[in-house]
Amino acid sequence: MDDPILTIEEREAINGGRWFTSLSPSLRHDILRCAFVKRYKDGDLIAARGDPPEQWIACAKGAVRVSSTAVSGKQVTLTYVEPGIWFGDVAMFDGDRRTHDAYAHGDTTILCVARADFQKILASHVELYEALMRLQARRIRTLFGLVEDLNTLPLRARLAKQLVHLVRSYGVPNLADGSQMRIGLQLAQEELAQLLGASRQRVNQELKTMEREGAIRIEPAGLVVLDRDALARISQADD
Repeated sequence: MDDPILTIEEREAINGGRWFTSLSPSLRHDILRCAFVKRYKDGDLIAARGDPPEQWIACAKGAVRVSSTAVSGKQVTLTYVEPGIWFGDVAMFDGDRRTHDAYAHGDTTILCVARADFQKILASHVELYEALMRLQARRIRTLFGLVEDLNTLPLRARLAKQLVHLVRSYGVPNLADGSQMRIGLQLAQEELAQLLGASRQRVNQELKTMEREGAIRIEPAGLVVLDRDALARISQADD
């Protein structure tokens, strides 16, 4: 479903994005001027693997689940794109087809820039080339860090790092106790396990251990982080 106007909260999410705020006011204006809004319900397909690169996209609300399909037919979640994050620019440059599926996770709003408009903005703002290079460099650093963690850190530490990241991106104060943070992104343990390259059973065991240690609380509606410092200490463990 399309809606031409972002809500105040959605606009704040876009304007508050770390990368977007680094752009000049004139460049931000031109991007927003030609952007259009799309809204999706939980589970709706936003873009499919093999699709032509028609749009540059930013998440304004909810999350975008990026996934691939294994030979067995099972979907594997690779990452979740949070509000304020832009993606799809690589395909805008090389013109190749999209390499992964993108689904709405929860009620999701995205901001889109058509490829033709993207090319016009590039022609008008040389600044965007350097900005996108910085964005790609940050992604590459993150990717290398994930690969290193996968090969050097135990599951317990990787899980703690993922929970710290989720709190930073989706944490909301718990109504019953403001010192506690609820992870607003609703993830099944299977989905959390896919992000870590582990089995659901092993992730479940580690979550229960963290709960016994008082770092988190497992609730039917999701996870509540009780002690972020404890998670940070766990994430730095190497044995």
